[in-house]
Amino acid sequence: MASPEIHTRGSLMTESTQTSRTILLVDDEINIINALKRTLRRDGYNILTANSGEEGLALLAKHEVGVIISDQRMPHMTGVEFLRKVKMLYPKTLRIVLSGYSELESVTSAINEGAIYKFLSKPWDEDLLRDNIRNAFQHYEMEQENLRLTKELQSANAKLSMLNQNLEQKVTDKTREIVHSINLLQISQEILEHLPVGIIGIDEQNMIVASNRRAEAIFCQSPDGCLLGLLAADVLPESLLQLLQNVYPDNLVHLDGEIITLTEGVSVHVLINTMGETSRSKGIIIVLSPLKGN
Repeated sequence: MASPEIHTRGSLMTESTQTSRTILLVDDEINIINALKRTLRRDGYNILTANSGEEGLALLAKHEVGVIISDQRMPHMTGVEFLRKVKMLYPKTLRIVLSGYSELESVTSAINEGAIYKFLSKPWDEDLLRDNIRNAFQHYEMEQENLRLTKELQSANAKLSMLNQNLEQKVTDKTREIVHSINLLQISQEILEHLPVGIIGIDEQNMIVASNRRAEAIFCQSPDGCLLGLLAADVLPESLLQLLQNVYPDNLVHLDGEIITLTEGVSVHVLINTMGETSRSKGIIIVLSPLKGN
């Protein structure tokens, strides 16, 4: 029994032909193998040959094969038995039986169960044989391309999933940071509201942009009054406005200890700070501490 053969376009299989179309011919009759090689060599296939199913399986373990053409009636292992094993080991490889028409009945069950892609009868029509093999390779290559695209899609989905997880974690961390900042802001606001002194913030347009309860109680006529958004000149007493006019043109940074009378019987200790040098905000902060006995 002849040993398995490997045939390429030239005499040796090179790295460049490894990726071209490879076909395996399995038949125990040497003259059939040679006739098939003559028919198919013009199509540029890498042609592997084996004289039994066992030899065919040995070649498949070493080479990537797209299409197999096998005889049915062979000693030790029939073509159907061989191709059923191929289906289990290499399910994407296209499997064709080329045998006498009388063998069709013996391979029908294998065709029905998908172990055989197509049955072609001997003697064969060369053009029909070549067309069927060409179609089989196109089918095989489409399956390979689909497999490649599926793997790429799975890889892209895995990367996207990882990015989504990272994004979710960043959103969670940022949300936690924002909630923490809001809590700190609420605490700061509560502290500001409960200070025993009045606090007023005035921006560069002389609008009141911050005030606490104590300041509202000092300057608002009604319990529901609000200083926010009002111009300082519209709500602050003249004595305090005069003090601000006297010191603001001099680029005041800090004034402490001034005592002014707001209304009859109401005097306050005034502390003024300008903002901008150590903060992003610009303007004036006024702290009003009512004197005891007011």
